[in-house]
Order: sequence, then C-alpha cells, then structure tokens
Amino acid sequence: MTVVNVHEAKTHLSRLLERVEHGERIVIARAGRPIAILQAIEAPPQRVPGHDRVVIHDDFDDPLPEFADYMGIVDGPPDGSR
Repeated sequence: MTVVNVHEAKTHLSRLLERVEHGERIVIARAGRPIAILQAIEAPPQRVPGHDRVVIHDDFDDPLPEFADYMGIVDGPPDGSR
C-alpha cells in the first residue's frame, strides 16, 4: 500500500486516481499520520429490466374500509347514488 502526504495527493490526484482504478489502495497521510484511504468503489450490480416483477391484485383500487370510517361514510355516498 502506497502512502502519500496531503500535498502530494492534491498535486497528483489524477495520477493517483488512475492507480486506484487499476486496483491499488493509497493511504493519504498528514504529518506522517494516516488520515484517509483512497480506493476504488465496487460498481453497483447491473439492473435487468423485468427481473423483479410487481404484482398488482384485482382489488388494488377498491376503497379501503378504514377510509370510509375516517370519512364518516356509513352506507355509501350521501346522495344515495352508487
């Protein structure tokens, strides 16, 4: 593992990032004391369209009984229509 000081890291950041892209881990130190590790991140997994299916049931948009209680609806709309 390579150790560089803060000044060198700021001056040569692009070069250090290239090395990190190739798998190297670099420690950044201030006054000889390690303060950070520069390392590559893992790529997120590739999403596959249609892989995770969503199921929408037939009663998805039916009124919720709790909502009728909340609204104070007893047997249907106040005008008697349905």
